[in-house]
Amino acid sequence: MQELVQTQKIVDDERKQVILEILADKYCKQILHSTIDKPKSAMEISGEKKIPISTVYRRLQTLYDAKLLSISGSINQDGKKYFLYKSKIKSISLHCDLQVTSIEIVPNISTTPN
Repeated sequence: MQELVQTQKIVDDERKQVILEILADKYCKQILHSTIDKPKSAMEISGEKKIPISTVYRRLQTLYDAKLLSISGSINQDGKKYFLYKSKIKSISLHCDLQVTSIEIVPNISTTPN
């Protein structure tokens, strides 16, 4: 079965700049990659990618503010809140000819198997 890939073109220059800064940050890219397939907690991301937990939390906030990460939360049996983070993007395409920078995003649309 062929899958139709919908892309979103980024036109706002300020948003382009934010995305370029995120792409330049190795921790942001690692977090996005880690959370493409399933939501993960900050501790899972930290352990899996060997990133200090304080750095993970800072980058999670950056990614969330840039609307590239979704957050879901719940309360465990001990009454503690916990949050899971999932990438909203599957990939980013960038083209730069030194005058015009074009960025396209492929959204991370979760599909459930039949």
